[in-house]
Amino acid sequence: MNDELKNKSGKVKVMYVRSDDDSDKRTANPRTGKGGGRSGPSRTEGGRRPARDSRDGKPRDGKPRGDRFRDRDSASRDSQPRENSPWRTISRAPGEEAAEKPDHGGISGKSFVDPEVIRRQRAEETRVYGENACQALFQSRPDCIVRAWFIQSVTPRFKEALRWMAANRKAYHVVDEAELAKASGTEHHGGVCFLIKKRNGTSVMQWVSEAAEEDCVLALEDVGNPHNLGAIMRSCAHFGVKGVVVQDAAVLESGAAIRTAEGGAEHVQPITGDSFIDALAQFRKAGYAIVTTSSHEGTPLFKATMPKKMVLVLGQERDGLSDAALDSSDLRVAINGTGNVESLNVSVATGVLLAEWWRQNKA
Repeated sequence: MNDELKNKSGKVKVMYVRSDDDSDKRTANPRTGKGGGRSGPSRTEGGRRPARDSRDGKPRDGKPRGDRFRDRDSASRDSQPRENSPWRTISRAPGEEAAEKPDHGGISGKSFVDPEVIRRQRAEETRVYGENACQALFQSRPDCIVRAWFIQSVTPRFKEALRWMAANRKAYHVVDEAELAKASGTEHHGGVCFLIKKRNGTSVMQWVSEAAEEDCVLALEDVGNPHNLGAIMRSCAHFGVKGVVVQDAAVLESGAAIRTAEGGAEHVQPITGDSFIDALAQFRKAGYAIVTTSSHEGTPLFKATMPKKMVLVLGQERDGLSDAALDSSDLRVAINGTGNVESLNVSVATGVLLAEWWRQNKA
């Protein structure tokens, strides 16, 4: 029944009183199984509560109150099978896992990401920084750009790149110096950093099939210093040398090498093979002369005739070329000088050698 009462403020209070007719309509708690209606008949059906003895307060059925409540709770639990309860607990044997890992679509942050996929992506990507290097990269191969970071002061000079990235849904961020140093991994970032997909090296056979009549290819054996590699690529771009034989194409894609090249890396293509010596043999078979360098013996450079189609082979400064590489040469040249130092830096020697080849065949 409903009673309406008014308090002192004049607001109406509504009180709801449940009659005994509704007592059997109460449902049990689905988790505990308790709270259901009384198992006996309601008062309206003529049911009665157990009469109590006035002397000891116990029901006349002889059961103590606690036992009677336990019996009623037990009956209520039995009437609600636990396997049908939405709150039931399902146990799993140790080590047993679900058949599939859930994918939440990245919404809740719990989507499954395969670590192997992440490792593969990181192996295929590298960071390039430096204003000239990034400008040349954007002009040459913009599709390889994955993400970019800029400081505010360089953005006016990258308007074209910013418009292209926005139109092609490439993520970019305008950050401060500290954040850019963290993103690029260096303080010498030049105000910009690109995350790019690495290039794959071309094969010797593919290169020689497309080569011009006059072609100089550079071959670097165990040259790994990124600053030397960057300076070498810069000299290659200046003297029109487009192919560089390396044992791993990734060495030409390091951020320091590309920055040092100042845009020259975009004019150089890495060439790889099964092995360095095998690549030289393939070039010789295709009609290239193999020219090696030595600081101790060989034809003086400015008295030598540099072939129009050749592979110029250089090695690291400390040990020079391997015996196998020296044995494969058709011509060995030396850069004469005062003798005050044992040899030139490999990047400087490359510039001198390529300049002489250019003078004899291109100038």
